[in-house]
Amino acid sequence: MMPKNDNFIADLPDDRLLAEFSLWSADLVHMANDIARVDPFVDIYHADVSDGHFSPALLLFPDMLAQFRPLTDTPIHVHLMVSDGILLAQIDQFAGAGADIVSIHAENSNVEEGIERILSRGLAAGLVLQLHTPIQAAARLMDRIAVLTLLGTKIGIKGVDLDPEAEARLVLARKMTDGSAKGGRTLLAADGGIRQHTVPGLRRSGAQTIVMGSLAFGAKDLAARMKWVHALPGPD
Repeated sequence: MMPKNDNFIADLPDDRLLAEFSLWSADLVHMANDIARVDPFVDIYHADVSDGHFSPALLLFPDMLAQFRPLTDTPIHVHLMVSDGILLAQIDQFAGAGADIVSIHAENSNVEEGIERILSRGLAAGLVLQLHTPIQAAARLMDRIAVLTLLGTKIGIKGVDLDPEAEARLVLARKMTDGSAKGGRTLLAADGGIRQHTVPGLRRSGAQTIVMGSLAFGAKDLAARMKWVHALPGPD
């Protein structure tokens, strides 16, 4: 299963906060059951990939994504946290496994080559900035990306509090995405530190989509949780 058309990002709702459900927080042993449970509430699935070098964790690999792909029509966003030497190969492997969006890091020295490789595979390209990377680092790539993701915590670590600068960085990035000369839509995403008490501020600061882990998969009443997320007011 794949998104129904090539314009899937433009077709996502633009009048509410979007939700990316992180597969890192899914029940990997009973994946099919977990996806069937949450799928009606998901705008995008988020698959974190880490090589243990660029980021300290070891996370998801292409064969896992290939097994997940037939379970849903919902777009899959792969976030690659991998070293320069394997970046292009990982893009190719995850494209083949069924990714719809592939995001890579501004901190990769071959980031421009990576973006071009993603686009050459017919996928939407995204860019991710770590906390220490200035927002302006994304400027030269804005005409080629569909998603700009700002990390709000240290890379590859679960359960860390949101950095105090996260909201201010979103405000700056929003000016960049709003002013992008790129034809079509560029989503501004917040990833890391997504908690019930942090989401309202992230939304007000300009986040258009949030990467939800336990806040989604661990919700006792997922329908009520998502109704709350969708109702949060955006920037003035």
